[in-house]
Amino acid sequence: MEVSVLNIKGEDTGRKVSLSDSIFGITPNDHAIYLDVKQYMANQRQGTHKSKERSEISGSTRKLGRQKGGGGARRGDINSPLLVGGARVFGPQPRDYGFKLNKKVKALARRSALSYKVAGQALIVLEDFTFEAPKTKEFINIVNSLSLAGKKLLMVLPDANKNVYLSARNLERTNLAIASALNTYSVLNADVLVVTENALQSIEATLGK
Repeated sequence: MEVSVLNIKGEDTGRKVSLSDSIFGITPNDHAIYLDVKQYMANQRQGTHKSKERSEISGSTRKLGRQKGGGGARRGDINSPLLVGGARVFGPQPRDYGFKLNKKVKALARRSALSYKVAGQALIVLEDFTFEAPKTKEFINIVNSLSLAGKKLLMVLPDANKNVYLSARNLERTNLAIASALNTYSVLNADVLVVTENALQSIEATLGK
């Protein structure tokens, strides 16, 4: 499949790039996407939640009442979960929510996400560019030239570019990503995927293995 290459003014350069069918034209695997997005979201969780158990509550361990005959529950000491201010039963504890996912499944998920974007005509190939200095106005001009104002945008660059990053970081609904660090969640979360030519080659080199 061939796609026209646009310049930063939104004009057709007259050149076309061929998208690999094994990456951008597969039948998407929804379950692989689900697993990859689930792992990504799980890795974003801090897992630092904590509630005090009975042994951690500050209070006397004196038995409050007789064991039998009181007509109520055997609540024991003042730290009992049955009482207001007592411990919590089976409360949250610090934990790591991450889980293992095979590399082939993750690669399949990324190819599936990219295929969805191509099928939905939500992928734009942009010629490589850079800024001499951080200029948010220049980045906004690029977005407007591509008719993407108001849309959630993910721009994929071949390498880290400080000037481009600083130009875009304050813009709402705009995110940047490096081709080697592209993930399924970011691709699907964007309305439009803008990929530079060199970034496209990097993606095909990574996912084409």
